[in-house]
Amino acid sequence: MKPLTSVRLFKKILILEVIGVLGVYTLYYKMNSSEDFRHKMKRRCPSVLEVYYKSNEWAGIYGLKELDEEKWLTKKP
Repeated sequence: MKPLTSVRLFKKILILEVIGVLGVYTLYYKMNSSEDFRHKMKRRCPSVLEVYYKSNEWAGIYGLKELDEEKWLTKKP
């Protein structure tokens, strides 16, 4: 019975990892497609937004942070 329980544990861990990856991808997609969502993330969780900007820089996309900050500064409340 011991090998059977380890297989079940492995399956549960694998499912949790897949759910985590899908969640991270969904968050990245929402931030990548919506400037308003990025602004909301800046107010609520700025560390996550910094990770988004860093990942884009690693991918070779530069200047997105500066463009967002410029738009947010010139935006009228």
